[in-house]
Amino acid sequence: MLRIPYYPGCAVKSTAKNYEVSALAVARKLGVELVELPRWNCCGVFPFLAEDDLMRHVAPIRNLIRVQEMNENGIVENEYRVVTLCSMCYNTLKQANLFVKDKEKLEKINTFMDREEEYKGGVEPIPFLKLLKDEVGFKRISEEVKRPLDGLKVSPYYGCLLVRPREVGIDDPENPTILEELFKALGAEIVENPNKTQCCGSYHTVDKKSIVAELTYDNLIFPLRSGAEVIVTCCPLCSFNLDFRQKEARKIHKDLAEIPVMYYTQLMAIALGLDIQSCGLDLSLHYVDPRPVLKAKNLLDGS
Repeated sequence: MLRIPYYPGCAVKSTAKNYEVSALAVARKLGVELVELPRWNCCGVFPFLAEDDLMRHVAPIRNLIRVQEMNENGIVENEYRVVTLCSMCYNTLKQANLFVKDKEKLEKINTFMDREEEYKGGVEPIPFLKLLKDEVGFKRISEEVKRPLDGLKVSPYYGCLLVRPREVGIDDPENPTILEELFKALGAEIVENPNKTQCCGSYHTVDKKSIVAELTYDNLIFPLRSGAEVIVTCCPLCSFNLDFRQKEARKIHKDLAEIPVMYYTQLMAIALGLDIQSCGLDLSLHYVDPRPVLKAKNLLDGS
């Protein structure tokens, strides 16, 4: 079994708990043990873009130090990578690691953290989705499918931070296909969305709901018109905005129908035949209930 350090971040311990529950279950099924970092802290969300900004990189670098410590303490063995679920956490850790490739900046960061061991560099952040593609392999995943997503019309949504900027992104920033490849392996029918890499509105959702509502409409109306039955994503904030902001969007745009938004790992758990608890279908974490469409496709048992 592959044992690899895992950085959860804040959202998957609260509003995106269904993401973590399903991801950990999928990982175990596929022979991957995600070993949570001890004493992790918030990633800082994302770094300021000024080239001389150092302090905003302290938080993500501290988490990378934890990966070093896990190796030194024998928690993992020679595994200087860290898996993330949240796209924002991945982007933040990755950009911070690139930032300290400059030795002078690395020395300054280490000076700020005089109570931590020095970060030596070289810890590679990777999204769970990329690990699935590169090391488990979509072919193998297709062989593990117990309940194919036959007939389910799935539209992937990437948002910004998994694919941009180019030096950080894991796929083509304009037309990524990694989620499409995964869901083809699971047996789903793919519905394309021309806005799949458009911003969801991010933290404007706190104080500018009308802006986010308009973006939610733009991001959902095209796949809906093409017959999509579920939107899949890999970012907790994208998931919240596309799901919970449908209420505000429909007040403005009466033609917007409800559509469930799920994490890709939730549908993976269903396709791999895992128990219902592993699928993370807690309705308090979904605005639009995904169960009716899943039952209609014979993908979910029970009432």
